Amino acid sequence: MKLIASLTSPYARKVRIALAEKKIDCELVNDSPWEATTGVTAHNPLGKVPVLLLDDGTSLYDSRVIVEYLDTVSPVSRLIPEPSRQRIAVKRWEALADGICDAAAAIVLERRRPAMQQSTEWIDRQRGKIERSVRELASELDDKPWCNGEAYTLADIAAGCALAYLDLRHPDVGWRSGYPNLLKLADKLAKRPSFQDSAPPASV
Repeated sequence: MKLIASLTSPYARKVRIALAEKKIDCELVNDSPWEATTGVTAHNPLGKVPVLLLDDGTSLYDSRVIVEYLDTVSPVSRLIPEPSRQRIAVKRWEALADGICDAAAAIVLERRRPAMQQSTEWIDRQRGKIERSVRELASELDDKPWCNGEAYTLADIAAGCALAYLDLRHPDVGWRSGYPNLLKLADKLAKRPSFQDSAPPASV
């Protein structure tokens, strides 16, 4: 297998962490869909990363599909619970965390446009999504040790990647000072080898 990924993508990081937690060997191909020479579109018509290339030539996308596939490949460290109610709860966490990343990435792209073409209204709308969603993450986590209760799951991976992406691209959001329970979770996740090994480059 090969994983086509950008080293700064929170979605790709989620998959890289899942691979590490599941102890699945996979070649990493660093490729940004925003580069003129990108090969991403040859494997994903949507032109997005991550893309998982299977040995039979099949390409899987997006990150939610890839992680669900990986969780079925190996019984090691199940990330998505079997019981349907718990499964839905974990996938809901993932959807919320991915939504934070969607809004954060949308702001990044908007700010790359010429200053005269940028929409303050659009940026504020995305910022509102982020702030409401981070508040919801904190509320849902409450005083639990892990997002879904007593066990580490995909919910924690997704939430951790989203919060780290805010640190990378939008440190002004200031979630670290406003939500001590999220900070405790993030600090705990940052100590895991899978999070340490997938951290984005210092200079981006």
